This record gives sequence, C-alpha cells and structure tokens, in this order.
Amino acid sequence: MRGFLTAPIRWLLFALVLLLAIAALAVEQWAHKSAAASAAQEAAQLAHDNAALFTSEIQKFRLLPIALSENPDVIALLRSRSGTDPRANAVNLELAHLAERTDAAAIFVIAANGRTLAASNYRKPVSFVGRDYSFRSYFLNAMTKGAAELFALGTVSNRPGLYIASRIGPARESLGVIVVKVEFDQMERDWAGQRGASFVADQHGVIIVASRPDWRFRTLRPLAPAARREIEATRQFTGQRLQPMAATFAGDDVTLPDGRYRSAALQIPLKDARLIALAPMAPALFAARIQASATAVVIIGAIVLMLLVWIRQSERAALNAAARHELEVQVASRTQELQSANADLRKESAERERADQRYREARDKLAQMNRLGTLGQIVAGVAHELNQPTASIRAYAENAGVFLDTDKLGEVRGNLAQIVALTDRVARISSELRQFARLRTPEVCEVNLDDAIDSALNMVRHRIGPGSISIDWRRARDPRIVIADRLRLEQVFVNLLTNAIDALASHPSGRISIAARSGSGKVDVSVADNGPGVPEALKDQIFTPFITGRAEGLGLGLAIARDIARAFGGDLSLTASSPDGTAFNVRILRP
Repeated sequence: MRGFLTAPIRWLLFALVLLLAIAALAVEQWAHKSAAASAAQEAAQLAHDNAALFTSEIQKFRLLPIALSENPDVIALLRSRSGTDPRANAVNLELAHLAERTDAAAIFVIAANGRTLAASNYRKPVSFVGRDYSFRSYFLNAMTKGAAELFALGTVSNRPGLYIASRIGPARESLGVIVVKVEFDQMERDWAGQRGASFVADQHGVIIVASRPDWRFRTLRPLAPAARREIEATRQFTGQRLQPMAATFAGDDVTLPDGRYRSAALQIPLKDARLIALAPMAPALFAARIQASATAVVIIGAIVLMLLVWIRQSERAALNAAARHELEVQVASRTQELQSANADLRKESAERERADQRYREARDKLAQMNRLGTLGQIVAGVAHELNQPTASIRAYAENAGVFLDTDKLGEVRGNLAQIVALTDRVARISSELRQFARLRTPEVCEVNLDDAIDSALNMVRHRIGPGSISIDWRRARDPRIVIADRLRLEQVFVNLLTNAIDALASHPSGRISIAARSGSGKVDVSVADNGPGVPEALKDQIFTPFITGRAEGLGLGLAIARDIARAFGGDLSLTASSPDGTAFNVRILRP
C-alpha cells in the first residue's frame, strides 16, 4: 500500500484533507457572519416599516384633540361645567360617531376639575362619563403645558392604550381637556403575521406594544426603584408585575428561548420610546450555510483541479487572472452603486432644504400678498387723492408766474406756501402707500394704537362715497400704547374696514363704528357695521382660509388678520352677526 501511494499523491491527499478542514471552519465562520448581516438587514427593514406605520397611526389621532378644541358644542359644554347640560347628549353622540369613523378606542371631554362631562363610550358599561381623572398625569400636564401623552392601562376598561390630551383655552382660562385614547390591537395582530418580532418600549424599558402578547408589560431590563416609583405614582400599569422578559441582549444580538435574533431599533414620536424589530438568525444561517457549502465545494473542486494540474502553470495563472478580474468588476460595480446612492441622497437632501426654504418664504410673503391685494383695491381712490393736490399745485404755480410779472411778491409767496403744503400732503399719501406695500421683517414694539387706526382709515377713506357711509371714531386724549408691528396692525384694521365697506355697498345709510376699550394688560378694539351680517352657514368657518361669502373674494383676509393678531399675543374674533350688522373684536396686548 505504501508503495502504491507515491509521495506526490500522499502530499496531495494530505493537502486535500487539510484543505477540507480549513474550508469547513471558514464556511462556518462565513455563514455566521453572512447570516448576521442578512438578519441585521431584515431587522432594519422591519423596524423601518413598522416605525413608519406606528408613526402614521399616532399622527392621525394627534389631530383629533386639536380639531375638537374648536368645536362650539364642546366649548359650550365645558363652560357649563355640568354633565347634565342638555348639550351633553349631542356631544356624546358626536364623539361616538367620530370615534367610529376614526377607529379611536375612546374620545372624552374632561372639565377643569378633572371630571368627565362627555365620552364616545357613554352607552357602554365602562362609560367614562362622570369619572374623575384629575389624578391622571396626561390631564395634569395638558392643563399646565397645553398637551400631553401617556401610554397606560385604563382604570375603567383595564385595556392598554395611548392617551393623547389637549387643553382647551389658554392656561389662565382653561376650560378643560380633550382626550383621545388609541389602542393598538390591530397593529399587534398585523405585526404577529410578520416573520420575526416587533415591539415598542417606553422610556423605562417597559414593552407597551408587541407582536407577541406574552411580551406586553415585560421589561428589557430590571426596573430601577425610582422608575418603579414613578410608574406607581401615575398608576400607569396598575396590576402589572413588570418583570424582565426572558431574553439576553448583547449589542444587536438577542437570545430568546426559541433561538438567536438580530435586532434593530428606531426612535418613534412617543416620549423617549423606541421600536425594536427582531429578525431570526436560524433561517438566514441555514441559507448562508447552504450557500457557503456550495461555494466551498466549488472552490475546493477548483483547488483540487488546480492541484491536479499544478504543472500547467499557464492555465493556473489564467484562472487566477480571471478571478482577480471578476473581483475587480464586483468592487467597481459596488463602488459605482455606492457613489450613485450617495449622490441621490445629497440631491434629495438639497431638494428638501430648498422646499423648506420655499415654505418659509411663502409663509412670510402671504401677509404681504394680502396687503398688496388690498393696496390694489385702493389704488383708484389714491389716484384721485393725488390728482386734486397736483392740479392745485399747477394752478398755484401758474398764478405765481402772473403775480411775479406784475411784481406782486406777497401773492407769489402765498402761492408758494400753498404749493409747499400741497406737496407735503402728496408726500404723506405716498409714504403711507409705500409703508403699507413694503415687504420687511416684522418689528414688534410699542405702537400708538390711535395712529394705526387713523392710518388704516386714510387707506380706505377714498372708497366711502359722500354721505353714503358714516365713520364713528374718536381718538383718546392720552396715547393708547400696544405691543405690535405697526404695519401689520394697520393691515388688520384695513382688512376689517374693507370688509365693512363692502358689506355696506348697497346700504342707504351705512355706519361703521370703531371703539377701543382698555383692560388689564390688553386693549379690545371693536369694528362694527350695520350691514346684513355674516351668512349663518359661514359663521363657524369665517376664519378658515379660502372660505368667503363674496364671489370675487379669496377668503384669505380674515384668516391672515387673525394670524397677525395672534402673532402679537392677541386675537381676532367675530363677536356679533345678525341682519342688523356685524362686529369683530381685535385684542392687542399692552406693554
């Protein structure tokens, strides 16, 4: 036998056995590394998709409290502070319909004392109506901060969900809180059908939403005493033991009783919460081993073939050259793909930055466009205002020439004085127009309210025919100083006066009344007319952009005017509307 196995063959067999051992070890290592990379990519994609779905779901429900805060029935019920108010039934029914349309678990209205006045589940045994939620942190935080969110177990239903709360009214005059409860049962069922697992952990590491029901209210790590005390104080998870889940975390590697996983985590728009996705290693490892084994067989076969024909150096060199070329092509291809991806990312980032800049510029110019629109309406009247003094200037100049020829110097000086006075009048009109039309950065400072109202009246006075409309306005003896931007404040009054003049276009004896009343830290200015009033169908939408009762109007004037007033810390509201007239109130803060 020893004679049969020649030295080259023995060396060949020895090399083959050694090569097989090395290949087996390399295959296993490569398979683990490839499986880890594949599972990590799968986990990242799963986390991205589920985080986007979770974010979209939350953002949808965050709009509900804001929309309901403007509901007149809700506001009236909160002002009554009584669950037995006749309007409570209407609010209950409206909330129930809204919850059914949006798939909200519950929508309820809490008065400032913490007691629920209306709820979408008012017909159910677990109705929230009459319940006291003054201890809930989302109620307390919403009353002080304006808005709050809390994921917790319901004290009545014992069902988990996210409570989204929004205050109605300013902090000093708060009427109560609107709360929307969102449950994630359907989302958990959808996640359960995916390969792998997904869950959401809050700031304490407590799992609040999970694709596996037995993980809910488990923790990623043992809770610190301070965290446990905080949770108990808010009654967030009453009755839950909050024990750590049966898992070992080592970086991105997670070991569960049913195997190993790779994890990926993303922040979601919930206070300090993360969405974590787990992709199983077993399928990826199985596929990687098959691929690695096949590759190893091919490589070993190639090496064996090369060992058998090692004498043929040229062929081996050709094979090596081909392998190097293939590798270079793959590297070049991959490099090109990465460069293209980077270029796309840079382009997308630049586009987003330009879009954001365009949005900011459009927002700042919207008020300017409204001023220019108003300016267009008053151009004809201003032209008349300018024609009269310019005609007089010409007449005085011609007369001065005649007086000069006859040496009547006194009359010449008189005519020149009249010309100077008339040019001052033209300059004042032009200056007011330039200031009104100028686009500049708002300057909020101390402003004389009476001067701003007088300037606005000068802007629109040309539209008032002789004797057709009377203006009732008196300046105060002492200056009334407010905090505002002078030009934008004028724009508010020009819009209100223009609307009043349009409303009185066909009125035989129109009247516009302007009255200012000073209060504690504020001044309220009423602009009223005796026109036909705002149509009943438009009263609740009068400040909504593009809602107008005039066929030629755009519906932007009042919306922009209210935004300007609120930018100064004040407000604009409709205080009266009937067939006998309309009244708006402008509230401006005092220094």
